Amino acid sequence: MFDTLREIFTRPAPFGVYTAPELWADEHTSEKMLEYHLNPEIDLASRKHVFIERSAEWIAATFGVNITTSIADFGCGPGLYTTALAERGARVTGIDLSSRSLRYATERAVEKGLQIRYIQQNYLDLETEDRFDLILLIMCDFCALSPEQRHGLVRKFTTLLNPGGAVLLDAYTLNAFALREETIRCEKNLLHGFWSRQDYYGFLNVFKYEREKVVLDKYTIVEPSHTRVIYNWLQYFSPETLTRELESGGLVVEHRLSDVAGTPFSETSQEMAIIARKP
Repeated sequence: MFDTLREIFTRPAPFGVYTAPELWADEHTSEKMLEYHLNPEIDLASRKHVFIERSAEWIAATFGVNITTSIADFGCGPGLYTTALAERGARVTGIDLSSRSLRYATERAVEKGLQIRYIQQNYLDLETEDRFDLILLIMCDFCALSPEQRHGLVRKFTTLLNPGGAVLLDAYTLNAFALREETIRCEKNLLHGFWSRQDYYGFLNVFKYEREKVVLDKYTIVEPSHTRVIYNWLQYFSPETLTRELESGGLVVEHRLSDVAGTPFSETSQEMAIIARKP
């Protein structure tokens, strides 16, 4: 028992373990994540649907979306953005790990008579001959990636964009990092049964890495038959560090905003959105 508890409370090296794909592959958690995506009133897996609609309208206007515009949505989930932008005329491709989310997205596209291409794959591994005018990475997905993964993804963006094409992504700021605190929780059926259909005990250890500006939510889920650990990493950025990462991959940062609906940037924002272009 002592060794088990010591492992639960061990602070790993930043981004030392990566378990994100398991969240989407698990039958139960993928079902719960889809429920969160489709709840229009919460900001968890997706933002509130009223925000998404406003965001899609701003994206369409800002990037001149029409029938010739080719858009890729990295981490598209159940297709909330892909659907909204296809309805505005764009040729849209969505990439996501979750078969459950993509099944919903595909069914919705058929119902609406929309031609949307969906690819079930980790977008870090995407290889395609297609080229895009706009790439989206929304809901601060960039923050969940290690430095090496981010560098590779930005290089991939540069390859996949048409000349003059743009990336729109968002990220958490250092203001949000300052609000995070190290905590410890242990509850039966932590997060109201999110992790399993059967009873379990869940430990949450929040570790904060001041030098790296990283936070880890480490979940240890103890079930009758086995124990598993999920590592949810988040990198927080200053405008300068995010700009440096994007420009080191060959993009040119054009605009900084507070969100992907066009709200002007504020130094007090907890999130920022970036428009970067391929020269």
